[in-house]
Amino acid sequence: MVHSYSFWVFGYGSLIWRPGFEFISAQGGLLCGFHRSLCIYSHLYRGTPEKPGLVFGLLPGGSCRGRAFEISSDKWAGVLSYLRERETQVYREVRGPIKLDDGRKVEALSFVANEDHAQFAGGLSIEEKLALVDSSQGQTGSNRDYIFNTMEHLTQLGISDRRLDNICRLLEQKQVS
Repeated sequence: MVHSYSFWVFGYGSLIWRPGFEFISAQGGLLCGFHRSLCIYSHLYRGTPEKPGLVFGLLPGGSCRGRAFEISSDKWAGVLSYLRERETQVYREVRGPIKLDDGRKVEALSFVANEDHAQFAGGLSIEEKLALVDSSQGQTGSNRDYIFNTMEHLTQLGISDRRLDNICRLLEQKQVS
């Protein structure tokens, strides 16, 4: 474990491509014990309360490759405040080890799906997920764009996500039909 005067945040969805905070460095990282899942109803950024979208959360089991951000100690309080406002109460803050692409292990803050929150959508079928993603729009854009942006940026980082690949393929087929 590296001990330094910096903090780390693990991003696995829109944080990968739109962090919204200043950081020292960023690189790929692996979080064990959780996997990326479309399991959070979005009533603001990618949907509305009347027509919710879906965004990613971390659920127990497996592992997740994402992007790790190193934040200087003098910026940490502001970044943490920003992330708490952005991620809201639909996520729980979890601190734990991640393995960086450069081989180091560091403690990082991750935002894990709060399965007790009313916006938790963990029991949806793939068909229900596709219907929501295909038709929802929020303050920051369409739910489809969120999915495809995440996929594009994971690919740029050399990260493969079988579940997300499948969702993107099905959304593309749906658009053609």
